Amino acid sequence: MSQFVLMWDNTGLEYIGDVTAADQDRMWSALQGKPATVTIPNLMHMKLRAQANMHRHYEIYFCDAQDGITVDDIRDMFESSPQMAADTIRKLGHCFYSDRADAGQVVIT
Repeated sequence: MSQFVLMWDNTGLEYIGDVTAADQDRMWSALQGKPATVTIPNLMHMKLRAQANMHRHYEIYFCDAQDGITVDDIRDMFESSPQMAADTIRKLGHCFYSDRADAGQVVIT
């Protein structure tokens, strides 16, 4: 199983990172006494960006995927059918942050 972190807003997918690959790289680099080449996503930075831009209605999710599914596969899913991709991640993923706009929040004056 691989774990990904995804961040999107009302304009589309903004970030996708492979947490599993970053963790493995950090472990092997530490054992070899070398600096890590792949960085783990900074979740607090992502959350701060989302909170500072509330008008964009950011969502940040963790999602587990079967081995063989790559960052490019998930990016392609968002490019071909963004609404279906977001709904799938919301259903199967774990929400870290959500400022999703609801239709009930819209007020016309």
